[in-house]
Amino acid sequence: MSRILTLRDALREAMIEEMRRDPNVFLMGEEVAQYNGAYKVSKGMLDEFGSDRVIDTPIAELGFAGIGVGAAMNGLRPIVEFMTWNFAILAFDQIINNAAKTLSQSAGQFNCPIVFRGPSGAAGQLAQQHSQTFESWMANCPGLKVISIIDPADSKGLLKSAIRDDDPVCFMESESMYGFKGEVPEGEYLVPIGKAIVRKEGSDVTIVSFNKMMEVAKKASEALEKEGINAEVIDMRTIRPLDHETIVASVKKTNRLVVVDESWPFGGVSAEIAYEIQKYAFDYLDAPVTRVNSADTSLPYAAPFVEEYMPNPDKVIKAVKEVMYR
Repeated sequence: MSRILTLRDALREAMIEEMRRDPNVFLMGEEVAQYNGAYKVSKGMLDEFGSDRVIDTPIAELGFAGIGVGAAMNGLRPIVEFMTWNFAILAFDQIINNAAKTLSQSAGQFNCPIVFRGPSGAAGQLAQQHSQTFESWMANCPGLKVISIIDPADSKGLLKSAIRDDDPVCFMESESMYGFKGEVPEGEYLVPIGKAIVRKEGSDVTIVSFNKMMEVAKKASEALEKEGINAEVIDMRTIRPLDHETIVASVKKTNRLVVVDESWPFGGVSAEIAYEIQKYAFDYLDAPVTRVNSADTSLPYAAPFVEEYMPNPDKVIKAVKEVMYR
C-alpha cells in the first residue's frame, strides 16, 4: 500500500521513524524546533521528541556543524539542517576538513555518521548568493557521500539509509519542490545509496538528471514522445558514489546521451558523467554526449534572466535533436 505525500512530509516521516528507532539520532539547525522548520519539514517533531533531540541553533552554520561532527565522532547520529546549502559555505571547514576526513585521519578509529541536509539550487528570484547548486562541490571531496532527490518515496528511503550510514552524507533537496507530491509506500523500507533508477524506458536517446531537473527532463521526454522520439529518462539520485553502470546500460541501447544538470557547466556533475560514458561506452555512442546546464554566470535577479539562465524543457528538446541529428 502507498499514500500520496509531499516531499516535505516524506522527509519528516523518514526522520521521525529513525528517531523513534534509534535514540542516538537527533535533529539540529536554524528554526527546526519551535518554528517547525524554515520549510516546515520538521513540523511537530519538537512536540514528540523534545528540545534535547530537536534543537534550535543560533545563526552560526560553522558552529553548529562543528557540534554535529563532534557528536557524531562520539557515537550519536546527528541530522544537521541548513536553511539552504548556500549558507553551508560557512560550514565547509567542518564538512570537508573534519567530517569527511575523520575516518582516515583516525586510522579507522572514528566514524562520523552525520547527515547534512537542506535545499540546493535556484528557487526563483533569489539572486546570486542564494541560488547555487552544491552537488558537485561536495562530491569533489573524498569521504563524503552525496544524495540529490526529488521523488518523495526515494527521498524517504534514501534519507533513512543516510541516517543509518556510518559515513557523512550530504543530502540535497529543493526549496521550490517541498510541496511536490508522489506515492510513498507505507511501512519500513530503505533505498540503497549509490544506485540510479530508470524513470522511463526508451530506445532513441538517454536523458540523465537529478533533483528538480528531473521534472524538466520528464516534460521534455513527454514533448519528444509526441514527435516520435522515445527517450529513456534516468534519475541519478546519488551523485557520489556515481552509478555509471545504469547509464552505460542505457547508452548501449540508445547510443545517445543528454545530461541535464542545474549546476554551472565547468567541472560539474554533468562533466563527470560525460567522462564516465566516454570511458565505458565510447564505442556505443552515435553522437557526442551533450549537456544542458545553467548559464556560466551568477544567477541574475530579474525574472526574464532567471528563465534564460535555467535549463528548461525547450533546451533539453533542442539538445536531444542535436544528438539525433534532426
